[in-house]
Amino acid sequence: MNARTSAAAHNGEPRCIWMQAGVVKRKTCRLNYECAQCNFDRALGRVAAENRSRQLQGERPPGRRGAIVSWQEHLKRLPLRKRPCLHHLRARIAFRACTHDYLCGKCDFDQYFNDPYSVFATVRPLDALDIHGIRLPQGYYLHPGHCWVRVEEASTVRVGFDDFALRVLAPFDRVEAPLVGKPLCRDAAAIAAGRGAHRARFLSPVNGVVIAMNASLRESGWRAGTDPYTAGWVLQAYVPNLLNDLHALMIGDQASGFLEGEIERLQDLIEEKAGPLAADGGRLGYDIFGCLPQLGWDALVSAFLRT
Repeated sequence: MNARTSAAAHNGEPRCIWMQAGVVKRKTCRLNYECAQCNFDRALGRVAAENRSRQLQGERPPGRRGAIVSWQEHLKRLPLRKRPCLHHLRARIAFRACTHDYLCGKCDFDQYFNDPYSVFATVRPLDALDIHGIRLPQGYYLHPGHCWVRVEEASTVRVGFDDFALRVLAPFDRVEAPLVGKPLCRDAAAIAAGRGAHRARFLSPVNGVVIAMNASLRESGWRAGTDPYTAGWVLQAYVPNLLNDLHALMIGDQASGFLEGEIERLQDLIEEKAGPLAADGGRLGYDIFGCLPQLGWDALVSAFLRT
């Protein structure tokens, strides 16, 4: 067993991060360290947060349950040089010390390393819904303002523009996201996209704080449309009340039904302004605004981005 895997394995089985941190004695990871999908991680994280809250109020939680702290807090008891990076705990790299108190959103190495592992992973056709030619990967949440949300680590999400909005308004010259550290308010205008003299504002799908942004889109906004659900991401955010925000978004059949309705509204608008559509099977094409400028930029933005 080499240095990359030995830390995270026990008897040939991958060890849960909570076990590696010493919070629990034995727990095997069955989800390839996709902690955001793990009920065990959510349960212990909730208990640890409750205990932390009670301690801040001067209370001492009783019993074994009261002794549970987050795996991050447990590892921070180690000397700085011995605190393992999260990517080492996941058996992705040899030992590397964490230098940011497990606030991965502030770590340049984490963003550099995480992009090849998750952002640029190819979304296979079988993994995506197809709604009259519009794609939406399985597991992605959708906001009515046509931004998608993908859950990543713990309370961290990645946000981007959906395929529908890009087909209607793109290609963009530039995309401007709030700077790192800026707050996001759900349903408030947060992200700006420009096309020539035209400008559109997208609503934030979540409440949170920006922890990273895709700087390549600032001068090359067209990249958002080349691979909207992976390389074309716009920003990363920490969302403290993630479950609450996710309940306000759409996923699966609900998202499919919403997109079908949006496509129908767009087709009605096109027929009103440009005459009957050709029989194309109802599949939406690209660069709708560029091909049909008579639809009006402001009218499209108001109708579909809800701004």
